[in-house]
Amino acid sequence: MTRKLFGTDGVRGRANTYPMTAELALKLGAAAGRYFRRDQSAGHRVVIGKDTRLSGYMIENALTAGFTSTGMNVLLLGPVPTPAVGMLTPSMRADVGVMISASHNPATDNGIKFFGPDGFKLSDEAETEIERLVHSDLQPAQSENIGRAKRIDDGRARYVERVKGTVPHGLDLDGLKVVIDCANGAAYRAAPEVLWELGAEVIPLGVDPNGVNINDGVGSTKPQAAQAKIREVGADVGICLDGDADRVILIDENGEVADGDQIMALFANRWAEEGRLKGQTLAATVMSNLGLERFLAERAISLHRTPVGDRYVVEAMRQQGLNLGGEQSGHIVMTDYATTGDGLIAGLQFLSEMVRTGKRASDLARNFERVPQLLQNVRFSAGQTPLDEVAVQQAIATAEARLVGNGRLLIRKSGTEPLIRVMAECEDEGLLQNVVGEVVAAVERVV
Repeated sequence: MTRKLFGTDGVRGRANTYPMTAELALKLGAAAGRYFRRDQSAGHRVVIGKDTRLSGYMIENALTAGFTSTGMNVLLLGPVPTPAVGMLTPSMRADVGVMISASHNPATDNGIKFFGPDGFKLSDEAETEIERLVHSDLQPAQSENIGRAKRIDDGRARYVERVKGTVPHGLDLDGLKVVIDCANGAAYRAAPEVLWELGAEVIPLGVDPNGVNINDGVGSTKPQAAQAKIREVGADVGICLDGDADRVILIDENGEVADGDQIMALFANRWAEEGRLKGQTLAATVMSNLGLERFLAERAISLHRTPVGDRYVVEAMRQQGLNLGGEQSGHIVMTDYATTGDGLIAGLQFLSEMVRTGKRASDLARNFERVPQLLQNVRFSAGQTPLDEVAVQQAIATAEARLVGNGRLLIRKSGTEPLIRVMAECEDEGLLQNVVGEVVAAVERVV
């Protein structure tokens, strides 16, 4: 069966438009409930978290109806980061966890992500089976076996304590002035709490969600507000999270941005020196910069590349027994601490290095010289398949031939938005601009 609902990170789309409707959310809840409630015994439970989008209320209620209709008991966490759901699912002995979020997308979008009882995101095979059940004739539980739902008040507090426990014992952030941008999203309370309780002077941004301002001019994809605030207040470092707080970018004291590749380079090198880097290998996607690959090779660290999507990084890590991986976009996965990317934990690990070494953020965030990289997106309409067009395939083949020996080209369809992503790397910036422009133009002509 070909998956049509699930993309690279769950089900996602414009709220109140298929597939992100209350009707489908109810069916997804019922299908996931049937999939995970493999017997008729009592006590099966699901934990559901969400970010701060207005549509989260609608989807939360619909999912709850679907799960309880199959006899699952629902524990509602309210607004918490995505990694909190990954952590609390096994901690609360739940059969399944659900996060309602469209991550870095605008407030008009929403999404549904599933976690298994081990706290890890589901495999393609599990998602395919749930999708099959959505379209099947699901049998509800008998009336006396309908599940119950209740609010859980201490979910955020549990997560805060777990996150604080990831820093070295006795570490104190006293003296560090930290700008924390929470994107008006899921970590708007947890992230400032953690930093303040660890001793930092906290300057919060993006902590006033109103249902429609998530990721609006703030967060990891819009770092300009944090850059300006750092310069204004003379902060030592900035931590920018996205809407569900599973990714991070860092900003140094000069207002310069460090992406996930630079963060992974720092952690991989440090962990390798300490003998903590399992398999002497870092897992990262095909989008990570060639400069990172060269940096690691000079230190006898291998780079294992995966398809785009943090769950594919995690799958590779679990298969190979690795404990560090991530994406250039800022998903940093440290399975010693969490089952998925956690922007706050990654930020704390960076702050820990600042305290341990006494170095400035700018000294730690520039680990290698990036090979010039250019990424451009082309939006297409429903039903279009631009990568199947002969003219586009010819343009791609021509671009690849021009880059042989000089760089690389990566063309892919986004798994979360109707976009064709065109990325290339090349030392010759003129050639880089030219080949990307030609492929983008070919795609634009057919869409």
